[in-house]
Amino acid sequence: MRTNEFPILEYDENRQATLEPASMIGAKKEPPFGTDKLVICFFPEALKRLIAEKKLVPEREIPGEVPVSVYRFSDENVLLVPGQVGCPACAGDLDLFHAMGIRKVMFCGGGGVLDKNIGVGELLLVEGAIRDEGFSYHYLPPSREVAADPAVIRTIARYLDEHHIPYLRGKTWTTDAIFRETPERVRRRREEGAKIVEMEQAGCLAVAAFRGFSYGALIYGGDDVSGETWDDRAWTSRAGIRYDLILLCKELVKAI
Repeated sequence: MRTNEFPILEYDENRQATLEPASMIGAKKEPPFGTDKLVICFFPEALKRLIAEKKLVPEREIPGEVPVSVYRFSDENVLLVPGQVGCPACAGDLDLFHAMGIRKVMFCGGGGVLDKNIGVGELLLVEGAIRDEGFSYHYLPPSREVAADPAVIRTIARYLDEHHIPYLRGKTWTTDAIFRETPERVRRRREEGAKIVEMEQAGCLAVAAFRGFSYGALIYGGDDVSGETWDDRAWTSRAGIRYDLILLCKELVKAI
């Protein structure tokens, strides 16, 4: 292990941990999934609509202190799970899902824009994330950013272009602390090229890189944190965008 004055920078290159996700799979535990494709979404109202329309059916519930509901699309062998806020919950679950057979993942969610010119609902194809959190440092050596797999990015971009779906490309700023997005931090992250702030991408990208599976993310522009005061922009009320984004990610996860 690389020692450091600061514990978060003490990266351990040993790939074997005391508790491995695989130890939670198998006889008398969680059986593997019957597919390798998964969509992670953060839109509860869209999820309810898909269930009501019978486009999603319950697959199973993974027990625990915070049980995880897993759904399957009725017309495709693709799973969907509601996203959990923050890297430890969302990316930690992702590591478990990989042990259960998931090899292709598409993430869809919303995030705070760092540039007010990014409209509500405008899509960002995530090319990487600034690692301003703690989870990813347990999966990858310390670095300022983590990049997405270029092959996955090319596949998603090609699909969006072929279907004439407008989008931006760029990186996010992943933070653990929603109430510490200070003006100076926002300014600096914007100067580094981040377009959206969110709470999961650095961790999910790190897990995908560490475990070696395909992961892509589309995040739509939500509230505005670029100014002196926060602007909600009614971003959670864009039901059509959120519903369509889930269905788009269902198609994309088959392609990556």
